[in-house]
Amino acid sequence: MSEEHTLETRNGSSWQLPAIIVLGLVALGGLGFGWSASSKLDSTQQAVAAQLKTAEQTMQQDMSSLKDRLAQDEKANTDLQGDLKVVTDKLKITQGQLKKARQETAKLNDETNQKVTALDTSVHSELATKASADEVKTVDTKVVGVRTDLDTTREDLKMAKSEMGTLIARNHDEIDQLRRLGERDYVEFTIVGRNKPQKVANVTVELKGISEKRNQFSVAMTVEDKRFLKRNRAMNEPIFFYISGTHIPEELVINKVGKDTVTGYVSIPKANSQVASTGAKSGN
Repeated sequence: MSEEHTLETRNGSSWQLPAIIVLGLVALGGLGFGWSASSKLDSTQQAVAAQLKTAEQTMQQDMSSLKDRLAQDEKANTDLQGDLKVVTDKLKITQGQLKKARQETAKLNDETNQKVTALDTSVHSELATKASADEVKTVDTKVVGVRTDLDTTREDLKMAKSEMGTLIARNHDEIDQLRRLGERDYVEFTIVGRNKPQKVANVTVELKGISEKRNQFSVAMTVEDKRFLKRNRAMNEPIFFYISGTHIPEELVINKVGKDTVTGYVSIPKANSQVASTGAKSGN
């Protein structure tokens, strides 16, 4: 009985020790696997964090670039809107002047056609009652004179008109045409360089700025010791000013712009010239 119990005790101890060793090895393997997995997880988290940081920095740079581009686009859009407004305003003025010129042309054509018709009737009447060669020659001369006046009038109507109703010359030839009408005196000038005052008739003109792209200029004018600045004026756009003792405005017109150069004329009514002459005599 005691021998059997001793044998059983020895057998039980013999299998428990290997089992404990196996379990210990399994536990150590599990710990090693867990530590390896934990290390890999930390490395993965660090890599993901670095990628996220890089992506965030890239996104911030892209957002900054996008904001800069949007700001540039908004500025360009604002500039374009400003240019469009200037062009629209000028176009309205031009359309109004064109409409007025067409109306005046139609009216003047009607009047001249009536005169020509009346003259033709008179010519036929004279030819029917008088047959001498001298009389026919005189009538022909009258017809040629009227047709010449009609051609001159039609040529004048090609010029634009100011808001005061005066014709605006765009070059030297048109200035000569206006001189032949005898209503005004015309003093032509050319200014080369900025901030160089130049006396033109009874006004001093000083070039302040040029915009060749827009055909615009800025000038300072001195009239009877009074100085005033005209900014961003359009080519062929008259600038009106008055002289003491006169009721009809004089005009400054710039009809050509170049690099720091302008060319134009001062238009002086004959009545103003007479007033100036009278004032000079009374002063003496």
